[in-house]
Amino acid sequence: FRGVYDRMRERLLLYSGGEHGTTRVDQEVIEGAVDDPAVRAALGSGYDDLAEHVELIEGAGARLDLAAVRAGEQTPMFFGSALTNYAVEPFLERFLEMAPCPGARVSDQGSIDPAGHPFSGFVFKIQANMDPDHRDRVAFLRVCSGRFTKGATTQHVRTGKPLRLANSTLIMGSDRHEVDSAYPGDVVGLFDPGIFRIGDTVSDEGNFAYAGIPSFSPEAFMRVEVAATLKRKSLEKGIAQLVQEGAVQLFEAHDAVVVTWILGAMGPLQFEVMRHRLKGEYRVDLELTSLPFKLARWPQGDFDPDMFRHAERIKVVRDGEGRFAILAHNRWDVDRALERHEGLVLSETADPSLFEDAR
Repeated sequence: FRGVYDRMRERLLLYSGGEHGTTRVDQEVIEGAVDDPAVRAALGSGYDDLAEHVELIEGAGARLDLAAVRAGEQTPMFFGSALTNYAVEPFLERFLEMAPCPGARVSDQGSIDPAGHPFSGFVFKIQANMDPDHRDRVAFLRVCSGRFTKGATTQHVRTGKPLRLANSTLIMGSDRHEVDSAYPGDVVGLFDPGIFRIGDTVSDEGNFAYAGIPSFSPEAFMRVEVAATLKRKSLEKGIAQLVQEGAVQLFEAHDAVVVTWILGAMGPLQFEVMRHRLKGEYRVDLELTSLPFKLARWPQGDFDPDMFRHAERIKVVRDGEGRFAILAHNRWDVDRALERHEGLVLSETADPSLFEDAR
């Protein structure tokens, strides 16, 4: 993969370097239509393939209509490689040209207009150990309204505490750049000493919270074999940080005599990612035992965990926030529990008020 041809701007983009996406690539721009001699000379034996493909697209493809794109009726296609950083920059340039302006975002106090309110934003991602030498944590914040100013003081809505916006960065591969200001739609990385959670709102006004990001019901569960791990403290720290990133969900058995941790994920691959990262970043071997449960549900309203004390196919646990949840072998077990326990209400997410009706 050497590069791409930009049909709209009639130019050939050739790439080299980049160290597999860790640094910026070297880009060579050759201006000219497809039949330009300079384009032919740059591609050599590969030119005929390019000419044939462009002719096919010109004949069979639809004409780009920006109004249709912004209405969601047409989808432009770009070619590139995020793994190597090839053709990523021209894609981002075109994306900025085509994308609509930032719109209002829903909060618990109604829609927040990006131009009609002071600074606000929400945390949509947390990443630990981006710099292995410093064991840092970065919270990625999307600016939703107003202007982000480095060094300014705002409010962390969940805790109600003031928050100074220091150590703000823009991250590209292994490169980091300080950010002095940002506007709605921009994403800023904030140094996180452990105060942020995914879905947190920060706001100068402090009297509203944006809708969080749902934690969907896991479909695979594993028990952590704590006794098999020699580095208990490293294991606890590693699991806590990776759970906060959203890599997996953590549950704890409700009535266990000793601490029993259960990890939930959408698929088994996430457990392999956990093992790999704990080994590489915390020097801990994660021992897991598969469990037969296939889904989780969160009780709403009054809930008595003793109703499932003798259940063989349902287990009562608490999630990472201390809320009751039940793990079941399949949907039939859930339906049977609802039939047998009148008044029991179960939700597929921990916070149905934001994402679904409780059921």
